[in-house]
Amino acid sequence: MTTNHDLLGMPPTHLPEDPAAALIAAGEERPGRVAAAHPASSLAWAVLAEAALEAEHPVQAYAYARTGYHRGLDALRRAGWRGQGPIPWEHEPNQGFLRALAALAKAAAAIDEEEERVRCTEFLRASSAEGARALGL
Repeated sequence: MTTNHDLLGMPPTHLPEDPAAALIAAGEERPGRVAAAHPASSLAWAVLAEAALEAEHPVQAYAYARTGYHRGLDALRRAGWRGQGPIPWEHEPNQGFLRALAALAKAAAAIDEEEERVRCTEFLRASSAEGARALGL
């Protein structure tokens, strides 16, 4: 067994660089503008979702996180992902999707959507145990 595959022998998926990441890293204070300029960015939507959770706006957070999650699924499929296998947290461009997935689990919990919370939490843990730990799930 190698470190480049999970226990089922599936290779990890590595997303391409997210163009919104540089804006977010540079401290763009208006994440809505980043998401509008880069609507395919899971990271931009994850940042919006995390801010909405922090501001105790769970429905808004859920909508942002779900958008980031679905944009991330699209990107993963384009990168060769087939619905399962590792999505390593260590590969920084993957973090936007993983953050959106974690935010979706947290927002689902906040609106008592237990089935969605469990599904997203399990998906995150199966995709990246390290990411799940880093994101508090």
